[in-house]
Amino acid sequence: MTGVRTATMPHALDDPRAARMAGRELLSLALIDSRNALLARLAQAEDAAAAQPSALPAVLRLALEAGAWQERWISRHPQRQRGEEADPGGPLLAGIEPALGRWLDAEGVPPDAAAVRAYLADTLELTLGLLERCAETVQGLYFFRLALLHEDRLGEAIAERLGSGAPPARVARAPLWLPARRWTLGSAPDGGLVPHNERWAHEVALPEFEIDAQAVTWRQFVEFAEDGGYDRRECWTEAGWAWLRQDGRRAPRGVAQLAGGAVREHGSQLRRVPAAQPVVHVTRYEAEAWCRWAGRRLPSEPEWELAAATAASRGFVWGDVFEWVAGGARAYPACGPPGAGCLDPIPPPGTAGTLRGASFATRRRWHHPKARRFAPPQADAPFCGFRSCAP
Repeated sequence: MTGVRTATMPHALDDPRAARMAGRELLSLALIDSRNALLARLAQAEDAAAAQPSALPAVLRLALEAGAWQERWISRHPQRQRGEEADPGGPLLAGIEPALGRWLDAEGVPPDAAAVRAYLADTLELTLGLLERCAETVQGLYFFRLALLHEDRLGEAIAERLGSGAPPARVARAPLWLPARRWTLGSAPDGGLVPHNERWAHEVALPEFEIDAQAVTWRQFVEFAEDGGYDRRECWTEAGWAWLRQDGRRAPRGVAQLAGGAVREHGSQLRRVPAAQPVVHVTRYEAEAWCRWAGRRLPSEPEWELAAATAASRGFVWGDVFEWVAGGARAYPACGPPGAGCLDPIPPPGTAGTLRGASFATRRRWHHPKARRFAPPQADAPFCGFRSCAP
């Protein structure tokens, strides 16, 4: 490796385009970096086990998934060089840990943290060894690129499970007005990793619109709650009202109090949340209700993506929380069937909503304006929030 390339590697580890285009060298460094971050999350869970004993088994299983996925699609799969064209139902080579299935069973007893670390060390060694010999082609690198995305997401999921960290507080900015234009929604093939749910790029026409410069904050959400938002039927969609009545929700997940400001549960303690932080752990139902109360609406996917890709210089801030957008989860035109190992298959119609952007717990290399996630509208475990548009 030359000195110039060594000097640029740390920057490339955080670069969203570099992560998608990564070859063997960058992938090797990134996979090691991702595994170190996952192990740090595991250590954090062990430290928190005294206050949150119920969280540790789930965290251990999430950590195990990193090695299990790499075994399933890389070290055990004879067709790994075929990439997404590999046969998902084809025969697999023997795994290195006979007890893995029992460890991953949610009803069973997971191994101790030392056994998890040993398994993760062995699987990473296998992955890196095979990476050294793989073809540097789209298909040859496909599972290794997906493995990096998958492991980084597991680290994020552990942070969500532990409730660790928080989005930054932001100085309030005025909404932005964007002119009418045509926009290319989705991603085009470019030799890198293109997640299935971003396929394929297609033009859409957008009228002019106004969109918040940043996600809705706790200060704004508390006003909704104090104005009786959780009791006002006119603020809620039919599905949202039915969910609210069934769930008995009076505040977003983990919030003990909204009167006079948000107070969140943190382990066995209660902590007041800075009013300028983005609201987090809200369902899409709650996001829609706030928008109706405020005389606003959720942005569409094209509106959100256009603003994220073009309006940063004007103060558009994203990446603090995942953001709900309008409409249900859907495939783009000509998406085609998912390939082997797909992490984001398109959900059945009417079962999920779409989250755009990234959260403070998402590794910087995945802060990509084209990225999409899917979740049921009642989901509140992710670090999800929202912003609004003019009606």
